[in-house]
Parts: sequence; C-alpha cells; structure tokens
Amino acid sequence: MTEPTTLGNDLLRSAARLSRWASRHASFDVPFAQARLLALLDELGPSRVSTLAAADHSSQPTITTQLQRLEASGWVDRASDPDDARATVISLSAEGHAALESVRRARLAVLSPALDQLDGPALDRVRVAIDVMNELLAAAADAPVPHPTRKDG
Repeated sequence: MTEPTTLGNDLLRSAARLSRWASRHASFDVPFAQARLLALLDELGPSRVSTLAAADHSSQPTITTQLQRLEASGWVDRASDPDDARATVISLSAEGHAALESVRRARLAVLSPALDQLDGPALDRVRVAIDVMNELLAAAADAPVPHPTRKDG
C-alpha cells in the first residue's frame, strides 16, 4: 500500500473505532440506527427519503421504516417538498434535536474522562487533528468522487 492509502485507512479506522467506542460505552435511550439517522438529518438538513437513503447507503424501504419510528417518537417532521408537491421532505423536530443532543452528551460523557487524562500538548494535538479532519472533510466535499458510490444490494 502507498503512504496516502495507509494514512487514509488508518484515519478512517481510528475515527470509526472512536465513534463506535463512544457509542458502545454511552448510555442513551435512542436506538443506535435512529441516532445515526438523526445525525444524518442534522448534517444534511431537510431531505427527501431518497436523499437520506443514498447518503446512508440504505434502501428507501429501510429508511422509510426508520423514519416512521422517528416520526412516532416525535423526532422528525414531514412537509411537502417546495420543489415537488408530490414528494415530502423530512426534517428534525425540536424533540429530534433534543434527542440527538442527548445522544451527543452521553457519548461526550464517556469520552471526557479519557480527554481529561491528556496533558496540554496532547490536547493541542487533538485540536490540530480536529482542524485537519475538518479541512479534509471540506476538501472531500469539493472533490469529485473517484468511483460510483455503493449501491444497496
């Protein structure tokens, strides 16, 4: 493997492991799949079901089922798409924002003790790493996708 490939794999693996670790050890009442969908809606903003399915690499029926659960909990709102009245747009409700913030607080609560163990220079490196990851995400958003995205089989 080339250095950028190794670096990219290491970065993705570390970010995913940290996220899974925080979720596994956190205590929250939102099922993980629903928490992921709430976070995706928070990131994308009001979206059609097809947009959410594509972004989550899920089928529309899978996302529709998850959205029905979110809607039953009062965590999402449906509205007519202003660009196409036949379609609906899903957005986070105030309760959905609160549920997502609860999940984020719970994950932070398990991560905070580990961060508290780091000294000043290590915390500075974490801050730099966050800045670099944000720059990487911005660059990735602007870069052309080198291959087709995964299709749900």
